Amino acid sequence: MKNPLVILVGLVFLCIFVPVVVSTTLYDDVEASNQSDEINIEKQNENESKELINYESVDKDAPTIKVYNHIKGISESMNIETYLYGVLAGEMSAKFDIEALKAQAIAARTFVIYKKENPNSSGHKNSVVCTDYKHCQEYKSYETLKETNGSQWMEEYYTKIKEAVDSTKGQILVYNNKAILPLYFSTSSGKTENSEEVFSNQYPYLKSVDSPYDGESPKYTSQITMSKSEFINVITKNYPSITLNSNSLESNIKILSRSEGGSVSEIKVGNKELTGVNIRSIFNLNSANFEIKFNDDDVIFNIKGYGHGVGMSQWGAQGMAEEGFLYYEILKHYYTGTDIKDLY
Repeated sequence: MKNPLVILVGLVFLCIFVPVVVSTTLYDDVEASNQSDEINIEKQNENESKELINYESVDKDAPTIKVYNHIKGISESMNIETYLYGVLAGEMSAKFDIEALKAQAIAARTFVIYKKENPNSSGHKNSVVCTDYKHCQEYKSYETLKETNGSQWMEEYYTKIKEAVDSTKGQILVYNNKAILPLYFSTSSGKTENSEEVFSNQYPYLKSVDSPYDGESPKYTSQITMSKSEFINVITKNYPSITLNSNSLESNIKILSRSEGGSVSEIKVGNKELTGVNIRSIFNLNSANFEIKFNDDDVIFNIKGYGHGVGMSQWGAQGMAEEGFLYYEILKHYYTGTDIKDLY
């Protein structure tokens, strides 16, 4: 008969060692299975490609429009797509991502169609649009671009501009099947503005939306410093009824309200209430989203963003494009409830 002590030790060993081995083996199998699932998911994500939407449904010749050349002082007949080459070159950096350029091309084309369909808004007797950015859209001719930038730039970037326009030929933004007023600007402060809080009209597609990618813009923040006396002079020159004193200036300036997008809506200056747009205009600020700080001798404006803030932020569009968003995703983000329609 075997030694009972040896048998007991053997049973104890089996009771402890075997479960440990089994558990370890099962855990390793489960862990390997989980790692395998993670790898498969990663590979699946890597291999997934975004389903592209093709908005090209019509193939007609592009129309000819009348463009008032404010430099020459004459109206010229131009193919709308050729005109858009010059607008895109004038309104957005050709170094931007192609998807951002496509979004800008459609916005610029939509602007022309909107003006064409709403002639009373044009302001030009014999032309749909003009070449002056202060009134319509910036336009730079092929000759001007070549003279200014040189042949190498034309080869590298004008080709890219043409690609952005040509690849979206005839496409415009519509709301209820009508061309929208596609306002756009350089840089938001992180959120765009409702149209009615900046301009007199309310448009259902020009709503405040988040614009989180503007931080790379060189004009995302800016600062202007002036003496208190200079500040008072600018105010009283534009609003003679306002009385200010440098010794009590800080207590006489108070921001009362802000828009949804962050811009100053109302600001009390002395005995008068002004708008942020008023202050932006008279002090030539980059935007109406500002803070005012005071020290012993100076007034300091800390400003966020560049432009009126309504519609598409160009630097925001660039940021979205760099993150992988396509042109129609960019446009539908900034222009609420719109769709893209192919006209020709």
